Amino acid sequence: MTVGEVCNRDVIIAKAETPISEAVGLMKSYHVGDLVVVEARQGRRVPVGILTDRDVALAVASEAARLPYLHVADLMSRDLVTALEDESLHEVLKKMQSHGIRRLPVVNTEGGLEGIVTFDDLIELLSEELTDLAKLVVREQKKERLQRQES
Repeated sequence: MTVGEVCNRDVIIAKAETPISEAVGLMKSYHVGDLVVVEARQGRRVPVGILTDRDVALAVASEAARLPYLHVADLMSRDLVTALEDESLHEVLKKMQSHGIRRLPVVNTEGGLEGIVTFDDLIELLSEELTDLAKLVVREQKKERLQRQES
């Protein structure tokens, strides 16, 4: 399974010049913990950073007086790690682990934004898969017990 098959394609975005107050409003309105920061390049939205609720919380703690004057560019993470749509989930998990990140924008081969995948999304997906496997084991055990009783 590839990350492109499971990523969320409804990505909430912002521009670097977006005021922090507006960015926080977007996060609240859409119930998300991050905004992918994009810029237009050759007709594509290309991710250039990410702003997380943690970035905002840390800014509130350290720069509360300046907060009304800050923009997304002032707080966003610029060393953005992305995943290509055709990367396997295993590759994406390893990438998230090695970089210590919980959110990963998904891009196409031209670098255009296609979606986002989060640690929470992957945990949910993997737990569903494990539940299905557990049901299979239980079903097989029941089948085996019935066969022994019939013998």
